[in-house]
Amino acid sequence: MKTLLIVYHSMTGGTLQMAQAAATGARSESVLQVSLLRAADAQAADVLDAGGFIFATPENLAAMSGKMKDFFDRTYYAALEHVNGRPYATLVCAGSDGRNAAQQIERIATGWRLRAIADPIIVCTHAQTTEEILRPKHISEQELKPCEEVGAALASGMALGIF
Repeated sequence: MKTLLIVYHSMTGGTLQMAQAAATGARSESVLQVSLLRAADAQAADVLDAGGFIFATPENLAAMSGKMKDFFDRTYYAALEHVNGRPYATLVCAGSDGRNAAQQIERIATGWRLRAIADPIIVCTHAQTTEEILRPKHISEQELKPCEEVGAALASGMALGIF
């Protein structure tokens, strides 16, 4: 059975909601296993065993989170040349922009020779003050829908052998 690995980091809940929505969409494919792992818990073996990926990160200081960077640092070389051509998608929960975080993941995925199946999904919370940034996030159903759809699309493509 193929596995879709969703790796996420979330401090205030927004990215977790996005990752969970993607997992919900992916679970529409019963012939696929969906593994939703915190970045701190994901290991190289998880990457090597997966047939596709969704990477979900908050934007921290105009970059992917340190925990996501740590995940990539710990798994990158073990997976290099072993995951070529596998599909992936990116989810970013941003306070202001999110494009740099998405670009950082794209560069890593390019090194792994992964294949993007969609443009990055960036949900902007517009949190700009310390209080807003640290406050638990609530992502609307409307904003979660594209996350669910990308999970379903990636899972369907994997199940059908398209990716």
